[in-house]
Amino acid sequence: MSSEKYPLLMHIDSPFDLRQLEKSQLAEVADELRQYLIDTISQCGGHFAAGLGTVELTVALHYMFNTPDDRIVWDVGHQAYPHKVLTGRRDQLQTIRQTDGLHPFPVRTESEYDTFAVGHSSTSISAALGMALAAKQKGEDRHCVAVIGDGALTGGMAFEAMNHAADTDANVLVILNDNEMSISENVGGMNKYLAKLLAGRFYQRVRETGKKALHNIKPLSDFVSRAEEHMKGMVLPGTLFEELGFNYNGPIDGHDLPTLLNTLNNIKELQGPQFLHVVTRKGKGYEPAENDPIAYHGVPIFDPKDSSLPKGKKPKTYSNIFGDFLCDIAAKDERVVGITPAMREGSDMIRFSREFPERYYDVGIAEQHAVTVSAGLACEGLKPVCAIYSTFLQRGYDQLIHDVALQNLDVLFAIDRGGLVGGDGATHNGAFDLSYLRCIPNMVIMAPSDENECRQCLYTGYLYEGPAAVRYPRGMGNGIEPEQTLTPFPMGKGSIKRRGEKVAILAFGSMVKIAMEAAEKIHATVADMRFVKPLDKELIRQLAETHEQFITIEENATMGGAGSAINEFLLNNNIQIEVKNLGIPDRFVEHGDTRELLQRIHLTVQSITELSPAPPKEG
Repeated sequence: MSSEKYPLLMHIDSPFDLRQLEKSQLAEVADELRQYLIDTISQCGGHFAAGLGTVELTVALHYMFNTPDDRIVWDVGHQAYPHKVLTGRRDQLQTIRQTDGLHPFPVRTESEYDTFAVGHSSTSISAALGMALAAKQKGEDRHCVAVIGDGALTGGMAFEAMNHAADTDANVLVILNDNEMSISENVGGMNKYLAKLLAGRFYQRVRETGKKALHNIKPLSDFVSRAEEHMKGMVLPGTLFEELGFNYNGPIDGHDLPTLLNTLNNIKELQGPQFLHVVTRKGKGYEPAENDPIAYHGVPIFDPKDSSLPKGKKPKTYSNIFGDFLCDIAAKDERVVGITPAMREGSDMIRFSREFPERYYDVGIAEQHAVTVSAGLACEGLKPVCAIYSTFLQRGYDQLIHDVALQNLDVLFAIDRGGLVGGDGATHNGAFDLSYLRCIPNMVIMAPSDENECRQCLYTGYLYEGPAAVRYPRGMGNGIEPEQTLTPFPMGKGSIKRRGEKVAILAFGSMVKIAMEAAEKIHATVADMRFVKPLDKELIRQLAETHEQFITIEENATMGGAGSAINEFLLNNNIQIEVKNLGIPDRFVEHGDTRELLQRIHLTVQSITELSPAPPKEG
């Protein structure tokens, strides 16, 4: 790090060092911090625009609060890169999201300043409230702060926490970082409410001017207090946060450091639940990111001097396959509707949202609602397709069971990011979906092995009259061009990809490719099982009769997963054959290069060959 380029930042190894500076120096710290983020993330990739928008807020928080004794909880964590830099991890930032490097999100094992592990949204207020209640119970004097984005505020859990906070006198501060964005553009009533709130700056000026002028005149002061409530009703669209029991402050400019510092200093002296509304700009200080915060949410390596991110012709991803299928089937069937919990870009529903806007529903960061609104649509004879990441479907599990499967409703779940996801790590790995879906009655579960299978599995699920799930991995497939003709697979039927001797590899989804490579070495049979539920029982029986050993392989937890389903079938039918199960072990897999991670958990060609009693094929 250059002392000429970063004369202040290079000496800040902790918030304690930051707090030794004069307030007049903090603007320069913020400028250096923003430039350091641009210089570093452009060389290593990572979450980008959100952090640029929280630079001043992060500086102000660590300056005004005595962290780590005072607790700061960051919601999601995309916005926490500046926090990592100021809390002793500046020189490690270039390793973020890489194998054995910095975690992509706050995590308690990495730093004492990371008070709560995050990755899924809308959890910060609950966590900070719990910390504040614990401090009160233990007789400890500390501040607990939750920093939540306006996108995360659409999650119902945030309101559950605020509703609880209103019933306490806990000293918890909720800071709404309002940049009108989550990953995609924000949607829904809360977003509209905040937009209207910002238009009420006249109210703020009248409120403060009136208070100052009439503060010492008791009758008039009482009148102003009553008039203030009346004015809120006229000028603002409501007093939601105060009605929830919070003392509302704002909105203020989240890039105005003096105002931030003064406001935080005043709030520190107040008792009970506090709410501070700050307005920031995602991508602040880097014009291309300000102009296109969606594209710059997460970036590859790029040249900051260029006005756009590097582009090139890329093979289709599984998300692209889904997006094309959804548009194709919607053109043929007016019943088809698409639902996403704020992941239009990630699930590749952009084209669908443009071509069929009246049939596209982005419900915000509200996975539980996404599942149940799909159920409601199905009740009325529509064909809802709920596009959702594996890790996020976990949040709607109760709804999946009670609202969809129990009623045997006709909902198709397109489950993206099944298996390991690389840089986003443990909070985003789709490690459990085959396990948690398999135990639900009425569910059909498919795991396609390539792009064409993905398209045809989606069509199979579309035709099935009941809850069905198609689970596919992140990123690119095997380079196979999907057939435009839609042909459903026979329900519960797999296929033989390769015939061999002694060893049969029963592979699911993304692991079929690895199984094929290993089979060449040990002359094994490979079955693309395709269906996790219902299993192809006839195929399993046939393979058991002609082979000495089964090896099951899946990019899912071995506990309760597809391999367990095969074990159960063999045991219940008294079929005697040696079985080895390969999958994700009973631990959380961290972030890093996906290939390296697969090696670490032994989901490789070598792992299969080492399990096989058959000698490697010569040549």
